[in-house]
Amino acid sequence: MNKAYLLIGGNMGDRKKQLKKAAMRVEKACGRIALLSHFYETAAWGKTDQPPFYNQALIVHTTLPALELLDTILHIETSMGRHRVEKFGPRVIDIDILLFNDAVIHYPNLVVPHPELANRRFALEPLNEIAPDAVHPVLKKTISRLLKECPDTLEVRKLEN
Repeated sequence: MNKAYLLIGGNMGDRKKQLKKAAMRVEKACGRIALLSHFYETAAWGKTDQPPFYNQALIVHTTLPALELLDTILHIETSMGRHRVEKFGPRVIDIDILLFNDAVIHYPNLVVPHPELANRRFALEPLNEIAPDAVHPVLKKTISRLLKECPDTLEVRKLEN
């Protein structure tokens, strides 16, 4: 059984509803959700002239290998109306693989751990809620340590589910 740490997010439409829908589809298609964080709201990162994002971290127990998990996640995004038009642009849903077991993966279409994880407070905050002691397999630091050292200064606000 594999343990995948995912981040779901979006900034279009009913953000909470979209995240709940995405989590349900992940559980149906990928495997059992063992833990999920609260929702977090963050100003847009990278391209700032758009609505704020809601994000949520999930730990999924899956039998899928990493590339099959990626393909399944991309299918979920497309089925929910995700169109990849503009890098960092607005989106109804985005699902990222942050960590996969303790693997270091380098494929043309998949890099794990997520290459920007240590630099993105909006990913670290929700992940820290559910997996503070998980270790980044390249940096050899826990998620809680990475959060303390994160250079990103965007405010991340925890919401009630």
